[in-house]
Amino acid sequence: MKLLVFTQKIDLDDPGLSFFHEWVRELSLHFESVIVICLYRGRYNLPENVHVLSLGKETGASRFKYLKNFYSYIWKHRKEYDKVFVHMNQEYILLGGAFWKLWGKKIYMWRNHHAGSWLTDLASTFCTKVFCTSRFSYTAKYKKTEIMPVGVPLLQFAHQEKTERIPQSLLFLARIAPIKKPDLFIDALMNLRGRFPKLTGNIYGDPLPEDASYYEQLKRRVTDAHGDSYITFHKGVPNTETPTLYGSHEFFVNLSSSGMYDKTIFEAMASGCLVIASNENLRGQIHDDCIFKDKDLPELIMKLEKMLRYTSEEREARIREIRACAEKHSLKILGTRLVQSMT
Repeated sequence: MKLLVFTQKIDLDDPGLSFFHEWVRELSLHFESVIVICLYRGRYNLPENVHVLSLGKETGASRFKYLKNFYSYIWKHRKEYDKVFVHMNQEYILLGGAFWKLWGKKIYMWRNHHAGSWLTDLASTFCTKVFCTSRFSYTAKYKKTEIMPVGVPLLQFAHQEKTERIPQSLLFLARIAPIKKPDLFIDALMNLRGRFPKLTGNIYGDPLPEDASYYEQLKRRVTDAHGDSYITFHKGVPNTETPTLYGSHEFFVNLSSSGMYDKTIFEAMASGCLVIASNENLRGQIHDDCIFKDKDLPELIMKLEKMLRYTSEEREARIREIRACAEKHSLKILGTRLVQSMT
């Protein structure tokens, strides 16, 4: 089988999307050849059977040039792929779906987000199958949808015994945007700090241009409340650098909605962090101490305080449980599942 993949970026240095580089590497093990068409092409290191094409964003190309490149690529290489796998961006299916159907290409869409629209529904009609990881995703409602593992390269995030984990340290790692709720993380830390004087929090991530003012508001809020002595903001880092962050923190906090199911949850689990998340997909998979209701600040504070007071035995028991959960979401398992579903 030969695969055509669409994704936003192929770039080992991108803080948010560098993970997809390893997804392509895994897919290359299962397909004779893989053509990747991305909006932006940065640094990459992929096997010989992978060919990466860019629509041109890194060169400052116009939207007209994007479209021209899109149609040129899918036509020029039409005999070099049997199936089309579109990651997150339904627009590519809306642009090319009719042509791929005409040429007899099967189309598969990966879309995992709580929000969607009639355009998502329209894109799904072209698809043989739709993939997502969360049963709360907008796309989970389709009969053709299959729930998939999250896809984490576990060995990359395996806990390194030499890493010194800072006691009572909390990590927030995400794009800085209201939807990710870093403000809730800050509120929880400020509340707990009086009872845990050694508590520290690190926020890693960059905002999109439209969220730049929100990011500045967060920093001012921390400074005005004299929280900058224990809450620190950092720029986003590529996926290759995150294992060190997980390995140096005791807790990882994820506040995204259940419709998202961020991969960082499972990266942190594999790294041996104590995880707390507002994600209902985790119910029944890990201990309830690690899950709280979305946007419920009092419950977040209560559960964080409970875990901060864990005995060493309780801490190790939670870590064993969450690591076992992460193993079910490995990239290797995801790769096998995707190939089986596309065969």
